[in-house]
Amino acid sequence: MAQKPSIPKGTRDFSPMEMAKRNYIFDTIKQAYQLYGFQQIETPAMETLGTLMGKYGEEGDKLLFKVLNSGDYLSKVTSEELAERNSLHLAAKLCEKGLRYDLTVPFARYVVMHREELQLPFKRYQMQPVWRADRPQKGRYREFWQFDGDIVGSDSLLNEVELMQIVDTVFTRFGVRVLIKINNRKILSGIAEVIGAADKIVDITVAIDKLDKIGLDNVNAELREDGLSEEQIEKLQPIITLEGSNDEKLQTIAEVLKDSETGQKGVEEIRFILNTLSSLSNLNNQIQLDLTLARGLNYYTGAIFEVKALDVQIGSILGGGRYDNLTGIFGMPGISGVGISFGIDRIFDVLNALDCYPKDAVIGTQLLFINFGEKETAYCLPFVAQARAAGIRTEIFPDAAKMKKQMSYANAKEIPFVALAGENEMSQGRLTLKNMLTGEQTLVTPEELIAQIK
Repeated sequence: MAQKPSIPKGTRDFSPMEMAKRNYIFDTIKQAYQLYGFQQIETPAMETLGTLMGKYGEEGDKLLFKVLNSGDYLSKVTSEELAERNSLHLAAKLCEKGLRYDLTVPFARYVVMHREELQLPFKRYQMQPVWRADRPQKGRYREFWQFDGDIVGSDSLLNEVELMQIVDTVFTRFGVRVLIKINNRKILSGIAEVIGAADKIVDITVAIDKLDKIGLDNVNAELREDGLSEEQIEKLQPIITLEGSNDEKLQTIAEVLKDSETGQKGVEEIRFILNTLSSLSNLNNQIQLDLTLARGLNYYTGAIFEVKALDVQIGSILGGGRYDNLTGIFGMPGISGVGISFGIDRIFDVLNALDCYPKDAVIGTQLLFINFGEKETAYCLPFVAQARAAGIRTEIFPDAAKMKKQMSYANAKEIPFVALAGENEMSQGRLTLKNMLTGEQTLVTPEELIAQIK
């Protein structure tokens, strides 16, 4: 007996219904990017290991899927090297390529390679799968999709404003209420600077983030455990207990950071972004200054973004921020950028939980013609073509099977309309149109059929 086929752990098949939903998500985001002048690029699934290695830290390098060289890949390896069983050394000899780990490093490589062709600022979006040799678990896959958007070659804060408009546009179109959180790396650096704890900024933000759960006294106790002095903790109190509107928060932060040039610069940047966004009357989602937002501190240099769904308990569904040296890792310093990345899998879960998919996005075939035999099929085929020309997704059942089987097919595929033509319809030049939801049947002309379905 043949062994039942399987797929690698951490990968997935997607059914037609799942693909319809995912394509709705992809198309909605693509249309929003295009509305703001972004252009799509794609990069190869494989990159050279010279491009990938050393860009994600030691742990990230371990999660790279490496691709064996083609041909006699053992020809350059000695027996002694094989006997040593040093996997890292052997991988360097046996593999020259790897599957991309994310879309950011390939994008940086793309900008460097195509710099002379690009018109700066360059606004790009990219939607492709990435691979990580991680331990599969719920919500974590070895193959998953990322959907990134970046603006490079410009320091203007209008780019941050525009990205937040795109976020608002996308989730408004999805019908999902979200909270857009914003912070600034310079503010976090300023806080660490004024209290004299530059190496503790992550510990500080983690502790502050627990304020609602464990209370002020316990937050302060955790800061003591992290090695902060009483004087440093005292200086942090206005920050820990920060409340009020975005303007009120900024006033408090500006006062605390009055002696930090870096911190003041961060306050100015956030104030510009928030004030510009608040002047726009068409925003539908709330934007909140959140000092506990501290993602990507090893590469973000300015604004930091995160988006949370308000009506579903789930982690962040988008992240991003400003970086000052995207291409420096490839020897081309000085190209600044800002970008965001949509969490496709989590957005998929949110839209499923809230049932936010439009009916026409998940319905495949709209109209099925029943096949009663050669004569009836010959009569129906011109009408099939006419329906398709009108933009109606149409099928004709290929076999003259029993009526019950053909109707079961329509029900299984959730096709909302079925057209039938027998002797009576053919003699009148008409069709019987059945609404599969209501059961109602109507004798119609081809033009009336198209009008009813559209």
